[in-house]
Amino acid sequence: MDYYGPQPGWKVLDISELWQFRELGLVFALRDFKVRYRQAVIGAAWAIVQPLGTLLVFQVLFSLMNKTPTTGNAPYAVTALSGLIPWYLFATTVRDASDSLVNNRHIITKIYFPRLWLPVGTALVALVDFAVGLLVLFGVLLFFGYYPTLRWLCIIPFTLMALLVSLSVGIWLSAINALYRDVKYIVPFAIQMGFFISPVIYESGSIIPEKYQIIHAFNPMVGVIKGFRWALIGAEAPDLAMMSVTLLSTMAILVGGLLYFRRAEQKVADRI
Repeated sequence: MDYYGPQPGWKVLDISELWQFRELGLVFALRDFKVRYRQAVIGAAWAIVQPLGTLLVFQVLFSLMNKTPTTGNAPYAVTALSGLIPWYLFATTVRDASDSLVNNRHIITKIYFPRLWLPVGTALVALVDFAVGLLVLFGVLLFFGYYPTLRWLCIIPFTLMALLVSLSVGIWLSAINALYRDVKYIVPFAIQMGFFISPVIYESGSIIPEKYQIIHAFNPMVGVIKGFRWALIGAEAPDLAMMSVTLLSTMAILVGGLLYFRRAEQKVADRI
């Protein structure tokens, strides 16, 4: 008889186990999607309202200051949206993933399944919002005269990178939040701080001195956002050193998160 339960040790990931429960993971994602929009007045339009509302606020603010925190010739609306769309993919995934174990405590305490599917499921739901926001971004690009090129396809690997970064952080926080409930009060503040230390509403070159660019790149979202802007509007491409730092920091967060999640999984059902 096969044994189902959290396995002891420091094994990073059990791919075969995740694959075995893949249908359950999709069920969780579909359920979360229905719950999110079941009683929402404007539904998926929130994926449009959030970035456009944020853009409007900062567009007015920088206009009043008579300053534009960009380095290129692209309109600020295009530059900012190219950062806001991947950022909200990150922020939504981290926020929902951090609560995924706590919100499903009634299931966790009754049956065993790979708990990792819970934060992963939130990422799948966040991809729907991201797709809606991406369509809006494409419309704005066309409005300002940016037409599709083969380079636009490069947003695919950068999207995957954004998803990997957000899941890496979300996995950490989901396990910590399940064991220490006050973490849920820290997460919104941390996301808000991350918004300002990431080049979401500005370009790194316009604010961050060149000698600190590599240090700034330890924030994985720096490489992701710069990659989006390069692919869509021809902004300065992230150099090899920056992308290397971004990938290394992402992998460090991911491996550390999976290890911690694996260990925490063994006692989550008792503590949650």
